[in-house]
Amino acid sequence: MADGTAMAVIGKFFMELSEFIVMVVDDTETNIDVLVETLGDQYDVRVAMDGETALEAVADEKPDLILLDIMMPGMDGYQVCEELKSNPETSNIPVIFLTAMTETQDEARGLELGAVDYVTKPFSPDLVKARVKNQIELKKYRDHLEDVVKERTRELLLTQEVTIESMGTLAEYRDPETGGHIKRTRNYVKRLAQHLSKNPKFEHLLDEKAIDILYKSAPLHDIGKVGVRDNILLKPGRLTEEEFEEMKLHTVYGHDAILINEKKLGEGSFLSVARDIAHTHQEKWDGSGYPRGLKGEDIPLSGRLMALADVYDALISKRVYKPPFSHQKAVEIIKEGRGSHFDPDMVDAFMEIAEDFRQIALEYADCEEEREMLSK
Repeated sequence: MADGTAMAVIGKFFMELSEFIVMVVDDTETNIDVLVETLGDQYDVRVAMDGETALEAVADEKPDLILLDIMMPGMDGYQVCEELKSNPETSNIPVIFLTAMTETQDEARGLELGAVDYVTKPFSPDLVKARVKNQIELKKYRDHLEDVVKERTRELLLTQEVTIESMGTLAEYRDPETGGHIKRTRNYVKRLAQHLSKNPKFEHLLDEKAIDILYKSAPLHDIGKVGVRDNILLKPGRLTEEEFEEMKLHTVYGHDAILINEKKLGEGSFLSVARDIAHTHQEKWDGSGYPRGLKGEDIPLSGRLMALADVYDALISKRVYKPPFSHQKAVEIIKEGRGSHFDPDMVDAFMEIAEDFRQIALEYADCEEEREMLSK
């Protein structure tokens, strides 16, 4: 039983080692035979006899370590190493140079190109094993750290998204008739930004990362509503002039609340986009909006996107003071606001994908009456 257990442990050890691929690149068969014999019982050893073949094999197999001869006909080891390190997909593969050259400048050149070590010929099997084992262990450690970082990053991004959505939902809970508003508006913003990204005027502003931040930040556009009194926020009729002035302050409340947290995260935080959205989504292209009366491109792009998305959703949604409008009527109202309420580029893009807005509204509709109007 003891012998069986010991054999199982040894077998597992060598199985784990053999999972690592070591590529030997050398144009001399004798050298290859020595290295295969030295390493073959511990690693999965692959062989290439010239630089071009090695690069093709590395692209297909992604070895864990490369033992690379320097003096080869055609492409020498330095050139191969340079190619490997210039390619993001292979740059992290450790390279140990195999060489009979012992001049200091030759060693320095190889290290400058990114090699991690040298093994000189003739080979000492024990030295080769030790050098390879050290680099494999280092690679295992680096790979583990990368996995930890990726997982931690994933958790942080998920936490960020959940926090934003939770904060946005908190504001919407004070207005129970707009349960799907967050889901709809964030998807409108995302779709509109995606379409605008094809426009040369916006492509440098709306890459994939920027659109993702817009999507995640959009739910905070009305976070300032938590500071508006219930008798105004939930009033079932038209607001008085004084009440409307207080309602306008939700943009300021939202801006200030987000700014406090943004300062804690430092300059360049993702919350800067959320802050702009909360502060400027009620601004109008012609300068007649609030709270600052910004005009044209002085309004942040995020605010201009959110302005159109927010108005469309208000139009197709049922409220205590109005029934839901049809999709077509909402489209006509948005079109009429081109150049006055809305950025003309936003409206032009919207008109091309208006059907996408309708489908999003249908998917997240709050009630059957809204679905019926959207289906007309």
